Amino acid sequence: MTATSGTAAENGRTAWRNWAGNVRATPARTVTPASVGELQEAVRRAAAEGLRIKAVGTGHSFTAAAATDGVLVRPQALTGILSVDRGAGTVTVAAGTALKDLNRALAAQGLSLTNMGDIMEQTVSGATSTGTHGTGRDSASIAAQIRALELVTADGRLMVCSEKENPEVFAAARLGIGALGIVTSITFAVEPLFFLTAREEPMPFDRVTAEFDQHVAENEHFEFYWFPHTGNCNTKRNNRSQGPAAPPGAVSGWIEDELLSNGLFQAVNSLGRAVPAAIPSIARIASRALSARTYTDIPYKVFTSPRRVRFVEMEYALPRERAVGALRELKAMVDGSDLRISFPVEVRTAPADDIPLSTASGRDTAYIAVHMYRGTPYQAYFTAAERIFTAHGGRPHWGKVHTRDAEYLAAAYPRFGEFTALRDRLDPERLFGNDYLRRVLGD
Repeated sequence: MTATSGTAAENGRTAWRNWAGNVRATPARTVTPASVGELQEAVRRAAAEGLRIKAVGTGHSFTAAAATDGVLVRPQALTGILSVDRGAGTVTVAAGTALKDLNRALAAQGLSLTNMGDIMEQTVSGATSTGTHGTGRDSASIAAQIRALELVTADGRLMVCSEKENPEVFAAARLGIGALGIVTSITFAVEPLFFLTAREEPMPFDRVTAEFDQHVAENEHFEFYWFPHTGNCNTKRNNRSQGPAAPPGAVSGWIEDELLSNGLFQAVNSLGRAVPAAIPSIARIASRALSARTYTDIPYKVFTSPRRVRFVEMEYALPRERAVGALRELKAMVDGSDLRISFPVEVRTAPADDIPLSTASGRDTAYIAVHMYRGTPYQAYFTAAERIFTAHGGRPHWGKVHTRDAEYLAAAYPRFGEFTALRDRLDPERLFGNDYLRRVLGD
């Protein structure tokens, strides 16, 4: 996922679209504040004019969480590391900083986040506000690694939030979907740079699902991909090691990460979109193309991978003990249908955390993500998958396609009312609202 959201002229105004191209908006104006003070003034002006205001990162969300017909804030001028506190083990970074830039800057200083997702194109505020996560037995999402943050509230004030200052706002705003204010800086917990050894290995679907609990227990970070229309999976286990770095060879790394995972994958998805009947045969060939490999490197180089093939995604967080059953139902549904799915299904885990709207709030979690190649009709597949996930008590990822509303989500999140009450206090006029937030949080 290297491209960012795009803009284009539309009716004399600048239209915005997300990375996948499935969400578009035409704001009244777009602003790029160069300072926190300019952002505060933009918020005050929007309120005075009766316009709603939303911040957008790189557009990697598949929902309309950041879309607005009012003022669109692009925080790309608010970037960079603001301070490092080695004694406290924290780094404070401006909200518009891309995760890739943060990771590289931290590595240069001998520091690292503990865990992260598999892409790093997003801004830190966009990633945390929608609940971006990787996989981990003990280490949780990026938002769970936040130790403090600052945000501009609906009255234009800059609020400092931590466990000691405005603790109730801090608890919720770590993952706020943009509903509580516009985040200007985030303080993350960091640790000395370490090495991870990754072991990637093909494994049959029946084996990986039968041994799922064992793999999660035995590895710091475990995930796998199932290739629909086959009984084949590819597993990945990341664990800390003493090093030294032993990255994939230049040729073998290019073959796996660029040729197979991007170049060839782009070609086969294009073929599958043109000739859907060919997808099962393509899937069987593709699922056997990846081979076992082991490599060691610093964290972000192991956690993340280039993702250049564009797609649309739905992901649900399930109680961990329900994941295997749901996945088997998903496979049976695909096998018994006329659906043709060219993208693998991704399975990851996270420990319980204490963030009110985190998808892992209060329970050990497993994530199941389904994807469709951009431009391919996805509604039938996603609808059938969502029916399975919700039957198992699933919570939809805030930044990925889903159809749930506030009534469903209030029952899925024990602390939902805590969040909405805080929103009523901080933004009673819904300055930071939009249609998506109205659906998922209510009025």
